[in-house]
Amino acid sequence: MTTEQPTTEQPTTEQPTTEQPGLPRTVQHVYAPTCRLRPLASTDFDRVLQLERVLFGAGAWTYGMLADELAALGRWYVVAEPAGQDAVAVYGAGRKPVVGYAGLWFDGDVAQVMTIGVDPHYQRHGVGRSLMEALVERARKLKAEAVLLEVRVDNAPALALYERHGFERIGLRKRYYQPEDKDAFTMRLDLRRQEGAS
Repeated sequence: MTTEQPTTEQPTTEQPTTEQPGLPRTVQHVYAPTCRLRPLASTDFDRVLQLERVLFGAGAWTYGMLADELAALGRWYVVAEPAGQDAVAVYGAGRKPVVGYAGLWFDGDVAQVMTIGVDPHYQRHGVGRSLMEALVERARKLKAEAVLLEVRVDNAPALALYERHGFERIGLRKRYYQPEDKDAFTMRLDLRRQEGAS
């Protein structure tokens, strides 16, 4: 379950920031200029589910599905929230709601992107890119061989985002997304090949 508009901006340069508990040190600096990343907490559920409904419609996760997912073994979830004046400009003083979220599952060999979603107001601002970079960094830290994901075949912006990160299409899953009855591409990022090339 993925959604994100492509960004045309250049990759962000590393910027000083306060370390965020629960994130690898290298992820502390991987974020859009207007956002910071932190671990997803149960207090974020209402906001995440609100975004789910906006982004995924009939295919959105329920409260129970989200709670079960976070409680399952090998899961790692982060959220993005606006920082500084950007939060005030978009949401008003004193409010910093979640503007994006993403999750990873590691089974001991490969990592699977479980979901990634970005508030429509924050699409095309690098939030999806930052979330994806955090997931890939986490997979590397866990020594995963590869990262897998599924994406709707008609989601051109998400396909472009993943291909920019080095993901390749390796298969087609018919009628994968229900109840929409939409096909999905399976995509793979080979981390061992990346490490060998670096």
